[in-house]
Amino acid sequence: MECVAKSSYDARAPFDTTTPALDYPPFFAYFEWILSIPASFIDPGIVDLNNLNYGAWSVVVYQRTTVILSELVLAAALIRFVRGAVDPPTQRILSASLFLHPGFLIIDHIHFQYNGFLFGILLFSILMARNGNQLGSGILFAVLLNFKHIYMYIAPAYFIYLLRGYCMAPHGQILPTRFVSLANGVIFVFVVSLGPFIFLGQLPQLFSRLFPFTRGLNHAYWAPNAWALLTAIDRVLLQYTKKYGGSFALNDSGVTSTSRGLVGDTVFAVVPNIKPIHTFLITVAFQSIFLLKLWRKPTYKAFLTVLTLCGYTSYLFGWHVHEKAILLVLVPLSLLAADSHAFFRTFVIASVAEHAVEIIYSTLWAILVFIPLHKRVYEFPRSLSGVIVNTLELLYLGGFVLLQAFVILMPALLKTFYGTDEGAAAKWEFLPLMLTSIYCAVGLVWAYIRLSFLFLTT
Repeated sequence: MECVAKSSYDARAPFDTTTPALDYPPFFAYFEWILSIPASFIDPGIVDLNNLNYGAWSVVVYQRTTVILSELVLAAALIRFVRGAVDPPTQRILSASLFLHPGFLIIDHIHFQYNGFLFGILLFSILMARNGNQLGSGILFAVLLNFKHIYMYIAPAYFIYLLRGYCMAPHGQILPTRFVSLANGVIFVFVVSLGPFIFLGQLPQLFSRLFPFTRGLNHAYWAPNAWALLTAIDRVLLQYTKKYGGSFALNDSGVTSTSRGLVGDTVFAVVPNIKPIHTFLITVAFQSIFLLKLWRKPTYKAFLTVLTLCGYTSYLFGWHVHEKAILLVLVPLSLLAADSHAFFRTFVIASVAEHAVEIIYSTLWAILVFIPLHKRVYEFPRSLSGVIVNTLELLYLGGFVLLQAFVILMPALLKTFYGTDEGAAAKWEFLPLMLTSIYCAVGLVWAYIRLSFLFLTT
């Protein structure tokens, strides 16, 4: 089993430090350990820690089966969202859209990361907040953090919402009983998770694996965020300087940097280099704007919107962001999609921008989701500026057709231009992915600005 094999844990040596890297928090390792028990009976090779590249059919069948079964947690949460919803028919569309989301299908059913299961836990936590059970919501989120630390991106929204909305009275006084209850619940979860590592002195090693800052600013082929746009600007300025000269001082190591699309350190040739501390400060600064409003108005809708914006901010400005992190934006944003036409259009732009590459499934998903939601929330623009923005957004969405046509036809174009010269054609293999990343980044940045404006002005 791939995840079991790469985990540091095994039924025989649950805290062995000599085995391959564990890059998820302990609860996920415990979860994998539980899955490894029946796996050892089905095929002992699946859990052999010295058999990392084992690829028998039993591995694939067993793990995909466990992924699908674990997604029952997601299904249960989405069914519960329909119950008690203000508009059950619309919520059914939203719940179905989330359960059939292209991200879950493509990420989980190929890479086996159990995101459907994990987002099911997140949705149960959000559901508790909607139903007024803030204590349960906070404790369940603490459990989720110990399954996968990527949810730290949205932790500030939980912290402010629970502190201001649960632990404090409307006029600002601390409610000691509530504060202690929440603190004890969260501390208990972390003790269960991290206690064995603290006892065995392995906490530093665990943290070094959970936060690998040496991987570089960009993930492979530039996840479509703000740094993808900056990287593209750097490459354009580099080519301009090479061709026409100018006053730009070139960083020699940046000329051949992995900002071309590989995993590793990113060094810019022209623009100033970005360090982890820069991404941290930028992320905190933007998140603080939204958190301040949540502090003043700790309602469920404000919490859900800030939850989305915290994940969105981290996605756009974080360090070494993976494309799959966009699910932290799209899942809570889906719950807001039917609130108004403005939220719906933001949801459409963000969803299409991320999933344009998965053409067939994403197109079917979009037809089944966007059309019925559009009928429920559509509003004709009420001003000239609204008409202009609406037109530009439609042109942007239509541009994905041209983009995908280029991506599909690129191999044929290279063959036409270069014939049998494979070396010359190989120089341009990065272009389709780069253009897709840049184009998607434009849409995601715009959707972020749009959502921020909607939240801060309402």
